[in-house]
Amino acid sequence: MPAPESGDPAAVVAALRTAGLTVAVAESLTAGQVSARLADVPGASAALRGGVVSYATDVKASVLGVDAALLGASGPVHPEVARQMARGVRALLGADVGVATTGVAGPGPQDGHPAGTVFVAVTCGDAGDSQSDLPLEVEVFERVVELSLPGERAQVRAAATASALDLVVAVLAARRPGVAEITPPGASGSPVQEAPGQRGR
Repeated sequence: MPAPESGDPAAVVAALRTAGLTVAVAESLTAGQVSARLADVPGASAALRGGVVSYATDVKASVLGVDAALLGASGPVHPEVARQMARGVRALLGADVGVATTGVAGPGPQDGHPAGTVFVAVTCGDAGDSQSDLPLEVEVFERVVELSLPGERAQVRAAATASALDLVVAVLAARRPGVAEITPPGASGSPVQEAPGQRGR
């Protein structure tokens, strides 16, 4: 199978529909762009449950259930924040797959992080909720990727959006052979966390 183009929402929707899975999206710096790109695809309603724009830090805690102590100590630009956002939106909207973006769009730094620092997370399967109804062949799998993205504010946000879409395909490929895997552009080395089979928080 040929590899999809980077940031191709049609590839994400196709992979989800083939697997019989649904997705929910939690977005900070991308502010709804990931959900909008998915919704542009005909037939997206079969896979897209919805999204939450948690632009303000307190919304990440109050709506998505991100640990308030973590946010207070580390700020919103942190790999564990991204992971908890993905878990939270998945549970909140009853989806099989949760996706999250958080980072610094720029132009200046935030909480000591330079512009272009982004964390993207995808959780697929039962990540703490024993009532998962995922197909048995899809195991618990989470991945958080740190990105260092160049460019102006709009370019950073667009690249973060594309990377989030790519990461969904990559996670599904890791669990479903035959789905063409692609690496998110701008990824700095290995994933921050890759946790197949992990349960609990």
